[in-house]
Amino acid sequence: MSMAAAAKSSYLLDVKPWGDETDMGKLEEAVRNVNMEGLTWGASRLAPVEYGVKKLQIMVTPVDDLVCVHGLIEDHLCASPIDEYVQSCDVSFDPIYVAGNFSSRAAGDGGED
Repeated sequence: MSMAAAAKSSYLLDVKPWGDETDMGKLEEAVRNVNMEGLTWGASRLAPVEYGVKKLQIMVTPVDDLVCVHGLIEDHLCASPIDEYVQSCDVSFDPIYVAGNFSSRAAGDGGED
């Protein structure tokens, strides 16, 4: 009897700092240090917001039955001690359903704006 692959979804999170003086290296390190069963951090980049401020965009792939992405944001990414660096965190695009394998579908695929 084989076990079915765990259902996963991939999200792109926009993690916004308090300002242009926030150490983005420490912000990313703090985010990646959030460790939960069923949570996998992926690729990241810094993207401009405004007035010299950059946000961290980071992929996260949680196992659906183990991690709620909104709970991750509220209870970990926007809570102490990470809130020293993080002003807010939003889901940049809707989840991509993944059954067993990582999906590389881009954010703009599958529909018109």
